[in-house]
Amino acid sequence: MKQTISTTKNASPCAENKTILKLGVSAIIGGSLLLTGHQQAFAADWLSLQGLERPKMEKNMKIWGFLQPEYTQTDGTKLKAGPWAGQDAAFNLIGPDNDSDSSFNIRRARVGIRGQLDYNKINYFFLSEFGNNGITRGDGAQLTDASVTFNYIPNLHFRVGQFKTPGSEEGLRAIHVFDYNNFTNPVGQLLLERHLDEDGSRTGATPDVKNGLNGPVGAFRDIGIMAFNTFKMGNGLELSLAGMIGNGNGIDRGDNDDNKDLYLYAATEKVFGGKGPRRKGAKFYGWYQDGKRTLDFANGVAGKQEFDRKRYGVGATYSKGKFRASGEYIKADGMIFNGSDGGAVPGALNNAGTQVASLNILPNDEADGFYLDAGYKVTPKLELDIRYDELNRGTKTSAAERKFNTLTLGAQYFFSKRTRVIANYEFRDAEAPNLPSAAPPNKILDGMDDRLSLQVLTVF
Repeated sequence: MKQTISTTKNASPCAENKTILKLGVSAIIGGSLLLTGHQQAFAADWLSLQGLERPKMEKNMKIWGFLQPEYTQTDGTKLKAGPWAGQDAAFNLIGPDNDSDSSFNIRRARVGIRGQLDYNKINYFFLSEFGNNGITRGDGAQLTDASVTFNYIPNLHFRVGQFKTPGSEEGLRAIHVFDYNNFTNPVGQLLLERHLDEDGSRTGATPDVKNGLNGPVGAFRDIGIMAFNTFKMGNGLELSLAGMIGNGNGIDRGDNDDNKDLYLYAATEKVFGGKGPRRKGAKFYGWYQDGKRTLDFANGVAGKQEFDRKRYGVGATYSKGKFRASGEYIKADGMIFNGSDGGAVPGALNNAGTQVASLNILPNDEADGFYLDAGYKVTPKLELDIRYDELNRGTKTSAAERKFNTLTLGAQYFFSKRTRVIANYEFRDAEAPNLPSAAPPNKILDGMDDRLSLQVLTVF
């Protein structure tokens, strides 16, 4: 595998970061100044819903949150081949504990405060997580959001702190109005970032060498500054623009390598009516993310190495009457998550007692994927949903390429606007397309089970 190490090693990190900052922020400021004649919109776009407050009074504070108790089940099929054959398959266990193939869990339990100061010139957003998931696993309760938005410049807002980055609709959308229990494969594997110290290639001959998460999952968030705004263009048309600079090192911690991530986002939406997160409209959007990641050991070589990490995508959403639909294409270059050794549970000792299962990253590889989703309100309280997603992972390396596809059938029953139950059944399939069907990777992936999940979601 060809090793790619940053060619900017001798360049000034400060100079490089300043250049990126100017490019990102100047793009959104320039777009905003060109549109200063148009009134600011506060509607269903996620930039405004999560970063701004409705004008009310000099001081306004709201305590809010949501709960997601859940039950998930698979058949618990064991690994069919490889060094961990006969042991539990990580993909058939229920995370984040990975102890059982059927489990009740508090998937999320978040509580926060949001409000405004100085007659809405300052908005704040605070949210913490107490559930059992990839954010809290091993570290307990975590801060997911802590930001302040400044609204002193007409048609231009600056949000500072920790918050969701402008990007994929699935990642940017508020989880308490998400229509499914689990993320798609492209979003879950390419954008829900896992932060590791190594790429997993240092296995050695002793069982004490392992590679695991060095903190919470990224949760589609970063710490930084974002310039953004949404404009009403007339005839129900809206334009949203955002540019952000962030650490690129996950949540609840600072930068680890002096490199900064650049995030760009643009969307146009035709509004049909309604308000809030379930407003009716047709939206087209595109986004781009560019940064670097530092590993302590990669491609069999010890020592700190920098690798590019790029993500970009385009998509559309549509909602009118009883029908809604969405679709998105995502492309990834560098730092591709590559699962665990042999499909085993991370930390499990192989049958020979010589290796502990680790998590892996492909630093120089690529991936792409898409999803298509549709829902129909049969009655005001019952919605039926269907979603198909596909991920092609490790596409630059023939033997390492893996293909995942999932068809999800779902139903939502709305007890009220704030409480509903979500039932999903996922038909899951995976393969190594460039290897024989009898090869160990294909035998392992042939054991991937379907998954049933039932969730109650209530917002307070």
